[in-house]
Amino acid sequence: MKKINAFILFSNVEQTNQTVEELKQSGLIHKIFLLSEKNTGKSISGCEKICIDALQSTKTMKEIARNSDSDYTLIYLKPTLLRLGYFGLERMLRIAEDTRAGMVYADHYKVMDGIKQPHPVIDCQEGSLRDDFDFGSLILFNANVWKEAVENMKNESYRYAGLYDLRLKVSQKYPIVHINEYLYTEIDQDTRKSGEKLFDYVDPKNREVQIEMEQACTQHLKEVGAFLEPRFEDVTFDQHFFEYEASVVIPVRNRIRTIRDAIRSVLMQKTDFKFNLIVVDNHSTDGTTEAIGEFKDDERLIHLIPDRDDLNIGGCWNLAVHHEKCGKFSVQLDSDDVYSGEDTLQKIVNGFYEQNCAMLIGTYMITDFNMQMIPPGIIDHREWTPENGHNNALRINGLGAPRAFYTPLLREIKLPNTGYGEDYAVGLNISRRYRIGRIYEVLYYCRRWEGNTDASLDIEKMNTNNLYKDRIRTWELQARKQMNAGRAFA
Repeated sequence: MKKINAFILFSNVEQTNQTVEELKQSGLIHKIFLLSEKNTGKSISGCEKICIDALQSTKTMKEIARNSDSDYTLIYLKPTLLRLGYFGLERMLRIAEDTRAGMVYADHYKVMDGIKQPHPVIDCQEGSLRDDFDFGSLILFNANVWKEAVENMKNESYRYAGLYDLRLKVSQKYPIVHINEYLYTEIDQDTRKSGEKLFDYVDPKNREVQIEMEQACTQHLKEVGAFLEPRFEDVTFDQHFFEYEASVVIPVRNRIRTIRDAIRSVLMQKTDFKFNLIVVDNHSTDGTTEAIGEFKDDERLIHLIPDRDDLNIGGCWNLAVHHEKCGKFSVQLDSDDVYSGEDTLQKIVNGFYEQNCAMLIGTYMITDFNMQMIPPGIIDHREWTPENGHNNALRINGLGAPRAFYTPLLREIKLPNTGYGEDYAVGLNISRRYRIGRIYEVLYYCRRWEGNTDASLDIEKMNTNNLYKDRIRTWELQARKQMNAGRAFA
């Protein structure tokens, strides 16, 4: 068997010592290096200490490369205790050898609040460009591949994006292999529910991190031939006749507690154009249908109940936008949420003409059920820029809200008939050729409550969602490569 150099985060002496003893039990370990952000003078017998500026900086990646004098490099990214599975490290090395992988990672167990539970992860694919992709905390690299990736890094100064940059470089030439076996146990200190973690990447305090991650991803897109220059096609809004200038679309199923608020927030809109509201009631059984019926005297309301029973959110949207009464612009409102004022719809439609865009996205505020602001507050996606937003969109996990579309284009592209990621998929598609406009003021109150579909997902459902979004990115990446190849050939 080949030998491994292990690099672990050095924080608490007692916990780190237990992890060191765990690693020493394997005959594969050649050296153990302690990565310390503080020069405390403390160390652990039999280990070498490396002072670093930050765990995931480019400087740290280079320092690890300089000290990697074995065949493989193992990095453990958490300060908490690591327990290896029975011959777990041997299994990781065996798979790395058999597949000639540049990097391998594995399913594992997590201990949360003293309870041990399985934590499967998903396959890394071409479109797995999220910088928060879950590889777990124990990752094994071919040492020569690590060194090659470090040599190919063009940015020497990342403080946060060094490891992300490195794994993107690895993926360009070598397999990244997921071992779907439970090979170690880690302690997880982040006990928040899934819905509470959703907005970490747009939290203003993480802005510096996001800038670095965008730079690393953009460079990767250039290197794999998927980067798009900011060249956009103009949109001509007078080519088609529409009776209504705009339609608000609300797909809904069993939202008796919130649907009335959503409908009222639309019908109170004041505009200088004709608009309507299309509610696609996907066979509700909790009284939602009857609640919608309370507004039947308002001729602006179109209440659709699909003839078929196989529609998800994307399918409901397709039904609405292909309705003969759908307006020139299709504007999103989730059945949980409300517009922030009477002028939201007017601002959105004005934005289309002012920015000549095929899709427009506003700003929203996270609130509790009673529409009181809760952290992280206002989500404005300031990371979007006219020059690079359409590239950075492949890295982030969402584009924002409320979303609005030029209906003829949406009818042409169509949304995938899914209940998750359907808006993200169509947004990526549109951004290949057209501008996506932005409004950086709050247009929308996004209510977080126990009834949200993503409030508290188990790991299997989160993995299903993330795998699908990565698949969307993979398809989009491939489409953009083809676009660029066609332009080069022409």
